[in-house]
Amino acid sequence: MKNWYDNVFQFVKGKDSMLELLTLFYIIYLLIKLYAAFMEIGFVSNARGLKAIILSPSNYAKAAAYKIASQKFSIANTLFDFVLFFGWITFGLSALDAALIMENEVLRSVLLVMSFSAINYLLTLPFDLYQTFGLDKKFGFSTIDIKTFILDQLKSTVMFLLFGGVFFWAMSAIIMAYEYWWFYGFLFAFGVILFINMIYPIVIVPLFNKLTPLEDESLKSSIEALLQKAGLKSSGVFSLDASKRDNRLNAYFGGLGRSKRVVLFDTLIAKLEKHELLAVLGHELGHFKHNDILKNIASSALMLLLMFALFGNLPEELFDALHVNQSAGSVMILFLMLSPLLSFVLMPLFGLVSRYNEYRADEYGSECESQNALASALVKLADENKSFPLSHPLTIALYFTHPPLTERLKKLGMRFDEGEVLAH
Repeated sequence: MKNWYDNVFQFVKGKDSMLELLTLFYIIYLLIKLYAAFMEIGFVSNARGLKAIILSPSNYAKAAAYKIASQKFSIANTLFDFVLFFGWITFGLSALDAALIMENEVLRSVLLVMSFSAINYLLTLPFDLYQTFGLDKKFGFSTIDIKTFILDQLKSTVMFLLFGGVFFWAMSAIIMAYEYWWFYGFLFAFGVILFINMIYPIVIVPLFNKLTPLEDESLKSSIEALLQKAGLKSSGVFSLDASKRDNRLNAYFGGLGRSKRVVLFDTLIAKLEKHELLAVLGHELGHFKHNDILKNIASSALMLLLMFALFGNLPEELFDALHVNQSAGSVMILFLMLSPLLSFVLMPLFGLVSRYNEYRADEYGSECESQNALASALVKLADENKSFPLSHPLTIALYFTHPPLTERLKKLGMRFDEGEVLAH
């Protein structure tokens, strides 16, 4: 027994074996994602040939076409991500590490991570361009022009250089200063995340969109009454000019503490009736009433802590296999490269909990207005956002944070026929 254990231990500790093990994990991750995408394409292709449900026949067909096109694009993106990952672990990381030689280790680590991020950004930019100006334009979502897109990219780049540089500098200093840096790094990173969430609606959003106080006084009064009933204090109700980039409908409660704001996309205000909009906001308030926001923060903290604990204890053999120095910069790069794998493993569990929370939020939203109002709003959201109402069970298990629309409507006591939703 002892010899068997020693042999396995030596295999895993070997340089070549570490790289093979890392590649094997990524290939398994890749195959699961590809299998799920192909299953979804087959499922939706079969379903679109059946009688339309919930959506009108024309919109049902459009939603199916968009879902299939999105899955095909996802397959191409996933395959490219693998090529990129393989390129980094075989020669890219070692070449980048060797190219940056300087005495200041903190500065070197920051430049290493920033260079890695910049190269990834440039290599994946064509996919973003196709998503925005190809796929989303074709199906009537994207309304953004080239000028706005370029300005968005420039603003995002400046923010990344300024705030990303400071973050990576601080994280590098923490890694180099403490033996159990992963714990202190987690505390720092989580604090930054909370801070960003707090300032997001009042600092970051105005850099990209115009926020204006809601002009409809009747709607504003009704929203404030909903907030008061739920015991939620807000710093205001705002309309956001989302239509200059996209036609999708959305609304959210942004910020933490005193920075909380109710933000309604102008597309949502234009498409939903007052009672439907209040039902949607009631749903969001349901998350507040059930402490889902605090639970999400806690679960996110737990997942982040797990990631830091894992990536803070990577074996030295892995860095040797990649031919890079075990520095703060290389540790952060491996964190960026490998965290999607861990997130993918944990997401089904978080998705299961999230779907349960969505049902409870639906109950509260229907209590704020009515089941019919919320059901009508959900159908309009699906219709405008071209959300196909059916999905393969594997896709639901792996990715869905919200239950399928059919299940949500059933829970609300609705039955659905071709092109419409009718109450029992």
